[in-house]
Amino acid sequence: MAGGRVVSTDTASTFIDGVAVRVPDPDAVSVIMASPARVLTISEDDAAEAMRILFASTHNVAEPAGALALAGLLAERSRAVGKRVAVIQTGGNADASLLAHVLAGHTPAA
Repeated sequence: MAGGRVVSTDTASTFIDGVAVRVPDPDAVSVIMASPARVLTISEDDAAEAMRILFASTHNVAEPAGALALAGLLAERSRAVGKRVAVIQTGGNADASLLAHVLAGHTPAA
């Protein structure tokens, strides 16, 4: 994202498989880069914590990528103070062993 162009990599090592790509789609990158207010970088730990918070507070299972909106909000929580905000939780595609590992307070290895 920092380069503003498609950059391919040899690996996409992350437990957040819903956003793991080695070769980004050029059309998607151009749409995203057209006018973002900002782009956030979310750590693996932040994604796992967001999954835990969603489960504990709503009793919904979020797949790792589905928890990224909440992780982004939490990363910028000071910007949301005094505002009404919403995040969209997508996907519940987290297998039992991944979910158990995350809910036990761990971040899965990539």
